[in-house]
Amino acid sequence: MILVNLLPHREAARKRRREAFFVALGIAVMIGGLMGGAVFSWYQAQISEQQGKNSFLTVEIKRLESQIKEIAGLQQEITALRARQNAVEDLQGNRNLPVYLLDELVKQLPDGVYITSMKQDNQVVLISGVAQSNERVSELLRNLGNNSPWLTRPELIEITGKSITLGARDQRRVSNFSMRVALRRATDVQKAASTTSGKPVSGVKPPAAAKS
Repeated sequence: MILVNLLPHREAARKRRREAFFVALGIAVMIGGLMGGAVFSWYQAQISEQQGKNSFLTVEIKRLESQIKEIAGLQQEITALRARQNAVEDLQGNRNLPVYLLDELVKQLPDGVYITSMKQDNQVVLISGVAQSNERVSELLRNLGNNSPWLTRPELIEITGKSITLGARDQRRVSNFSMRVALRRATDVQKAASTTSGKPVSGVKPPAAAKS
């Protein structure tokens, strides 16, 4: 006996496939929504964390800027204090310059040379005197230029010959001269001493202390 199915089985199968498709589509949409929500939540958490870090960095930057301003103010105060200290040291060192000048002239003055006048203008000293010969004047220039830590750059301004009468039959030829020489500051002498030998120059101390 042959059985014939007269029901619309194709339409039923098509309906079942359509229902399965919509169910799968709904599940996919739900899964996609869950994944999208999870990704969105993760990004929101990352953004919140980064915003927190940015806020922390902003606070720290402001704190560091205030500290930098304080350090800059301290550096300015330190610079001003050093300038005052250097000024005081210069004053203390330079107040003995006339003593150093006279002491160096006594040391470097050759025999037969006599100083008649001396004038100091800032760091330049004008010296006038009488010498027995031109060679004695040259020797004085060499001594001032090479042997003195306090005097430097001697320059002869003028030298003239003159005859003087010492007695009825005694006449001698002498040389009147004028020169200028630079007087170094105490700080310059100390720097020159430290750069050359690393040892203090005896002229840096007062003459009395140097002789003792």
